Amino acid sequence: MTAGNGESDERAVVDDTEGAGDASDDDAPALPEDDGAVQDALVEWYERDHRDYPWRRTEDAYEILVSEVMSQQTQLDRVVAAWEDFLDEWPDVEALAAADRGDVVGFWTSHSLGYNNRAKYLHEAAGQVVEEHDGAFPETPEGLQELMGVGPYTANAVASFAFNNGDAVVDTNVKRVLYRAFDVPDDDDAFETAASDLMPAGESRVWNNAIMELGGVACEKTPSCDEAGCPWRRWCHAYESGDFTAPDVPTQPSFEGSRRQFRGRVVNVLGEHGELALDELGPRIRVDYAPDGEYGRDWLRGLLADLDDDGLVDIDDGGAEMTARLRA
Repeated sequence: MTAGNGESDERAVVDDTEGAGDASDDDAPALPEDDGAVQDALVEWYERDHRDYPWRRTEDAYEILVSEVMSQQTQLDRVVAAWEDFLDEWPDVEALAAADRGDVVGFWTSHSLGYNNRAKYLHEAAGQVVEEHDGAFPETPEGLQELMGVGPYTANAVASFAFNNGDAVVDTNVKRVLYRAFDVPDDDDAFETAASDLMPAGESRVWNNAIMELGGVACEKTPSCDEAGCPWRRWCHAYESGDFTAPDVPTQPSFEGSRRQFRGRVVNVLGEHGELALDELGPRIRVDYAPDGEYGRDWLRGLLADLDDDGLVDIDDGGAEMTARLRA
């Protein structure tokens, strides 16, 4: 969500994955009895001082959706400039819906946001909002999930921050906080139950921002409880015991040298040069491209097949040699 989300301020969440836990009543977390004091302490801590990301100053569903999609597994400090540039280019949902998809994907790759299909889905979601909802975003998590590429997590984020109408968030930061503070079992169902029980009714906007800020500022992998003035120290199991272990979380693979990076380069090159044959495209995306080498035609065909599956390129294999171009 648009707060301090993910490991090292990046979203480490797979948005369309259902909770895999199978918690029993015996595993239910024992939360503090004075939940009002717990809630007040966190909200007051957050409202006294928090990181001033620009999307925290808006309740515009379009702007929040853009920030949420960009923030998935991307460090927030990198997202700020990309988010501002994106809104300069396409300031509202109507502008994005009318944009050329290739331009949107090209923007995504030029800002190293990774996973180009997110740009494609964001563009398609904008078209849905304009064509099916007269430019007005659905206001519930269920309604937002009808948009292309918007899974449960992102839908809840937009509902929470744009409409104050979401459920309790459960991302990597929140799991770590609940696990440490209240000894919640490392189980998706247990985390969902604890997060829901803690969130004040009708306060999803401030609460979800606050609890993720806690995880991103005070309860990081290496915690800074006293330095950050963690408001939950008096209740925190980890603070009392000194055991600051945390649930296992997926590690984001390196972008440098990855297939994601080279797929992005393919999109950029085709956007600049138009249709190209394999042996014209290859050297432009990799200096050690050799037609019959490890990074040659077979490797490049694999990248193009991925991009074809994502609906980003068209491949023509009917002539003397394969060519590729961006899909209109």
